[in-house]
Amino acid sequence: MNRVIIIFGVSVLVAFLEAPFVKMTNAVCKSYNKSWVVVHYCRLKAYSRNKTSLNINATFIEPANNIFLKMKMMKKASGYKPFLFDYTIDACEFMRKRNQPFAKIVWNLFKHLSTVNHTCPYVGLQMVSDFHHIELPFVLPTGDYLLLLDWIFDGKPQFATNVYFTFVEDLLKT
Repeated sequence: MNRVIIIFGVSVLVAFLEAPFVKMTNAVCKSYNKSWVVVHYCRLKAYSRNKTSLNINATFIEPANNIFLKMKMMKKASGYKPFLFDYTIDACEFMRKRNQPFAKIVWNLFKHLSTVNHTCPYVGLQMVSDFHHIELPFVLPTGDYLLLLDWIFDGKPQFATNVYFTFVEDLLKT
């Protein structure tokens, strides 16, 4: 019995020490059509050397019913290069059915910290506040990454959300 407890304790300790580390390094949001989407702020707040939180505040002036989201992951290697996924989803359908695997991963990261947790139409204030706890269900190689989110309303790009982050596989090597 004691052996089982010791083995369990050591495995938990090893898993904790080798846990991945994710830190957001920059956030850039840009409105292409200020008569439809006004981005009030899009910034990171530093709590400590290793902890930052993302805060986004935007107002949708007109109701958005036909929303598509182009998601693209990039990895830094002599500039940012395409990595892992690049596809477009119907965001309104996703909010009804949750049927896209990579979109679901991104959604699960911030769904509890957002006002974007309902189906279309979207109008008025939309925000993500104090997003800092990132747990990815898959392993990435250590490096700098960029998540590009282009929001398309009625077939026209309306605004972009670009989040830069650093991923470190092993805390012992940082």
